Amino acid sequence: MVVVATWNLENLFRPNSEFGPKTEAVYDQKLDALAAVIEAMKPDVLAVEEVGDPEALSDLVARLDGDWHVETSTVFEPGHPIRVGFLSRTAISSVEQVSAFPDKLNAVQVDDDGNTIDATPRGALRVRVTADGHDLDLVACHLKSKLLSFPGGRFDTDDEGERARFGDYALARRAAEAVTVRGHADTLLDHKGDHRAVVVLGDLNDEPPAATTQILLGPPGSEIGTAGFDRPDHGDQMRLWNLAPELPEGRRFTRRFRGRGELIDHILVSHILANALVDVDTAEVTLPSITENPAERRDAPGSDHAPVIARFNLT
Repeated sequence: MVVVATWNLENLFRPNSEFGPKTEAVYDQKLDALAAVIEAMKPDVLAVEEVGDPEALSDLVARLDGDWHVETSTVFEPGHPIRVGFLSRTAISSVEQVSAFPDKLNAVQVDDDGNTIDATPRGALRVRVTADGHDLDLVACHLKSKLLSFPGGRFDTDDEGERARFGDYALARRAAEAVTVRGHADTLLDHKGDHRAVVVLGDLNDEPPAATTQILLGPPGSEIGTAGFDRPDHGDQMRLWNLAPELPEGRRFTRRFRGRGELIDHILVSHILANALVDVDTAEVTLPSITENPAERRDAPGSDHAPVIARFNLT
């Protein structure tokens, strides 16, 4: 059995930094809360998002039982240096940073000054582990948030034209990031999805039907819950299946925004893993209701996201 999970840890910084908690006591509460959930999940491999300080992730790992192998992305935005990473109970045999846009994808505009990007500001991270006698390639990603930020560090605006423009910039960036991750998955799959165990997971910052989420699926058709799922075709070798439809009723959300549950954290898998799925669920956590301003939770314990956990039987 292989247990794979993803969790946005919500601004994991050491205290007294620009984004971290204000006191050591609050920091300890946060680490204790995170560690308790991870211990209850018992993952073999955990993708994590919003790691601010790699040292803070080390502090978290020190609270966990057993030995863990840790990798974090080296690509992040200097102004808010959150990054993705992995914790693995088994050795990580290779690591790859994923950032540059694929060929033929043009740079996208990100602000009113006309600045553009041609790589994901928050890089994705690919690691390889061996479990149940199979090599697994896992790609952790954290796509651009739907929660908008505006010039001067603002999280809101009274200018509706500005709101619309920055919504467009965020959407274009998130779509380009999804294309980048999908392009890397294409290389990993190489038309061998029946044999290559590939997992794309993380905070996609949108729900399953969203266009940016759908980009990651690859060839259309055969989604879980449709008649085509049990009808193999040539597209299966390059598809990724979002496990969201297999989540239990009433638990299909990983964040609460202004009281409404949203499923924005996802695990997508290749054909061999889709057929080896035992179950998938969200973890038992109490989610707060957040607003557009993430700074309001600087001293909050735990995380504002729920993890997603999937179990596979590859033997």
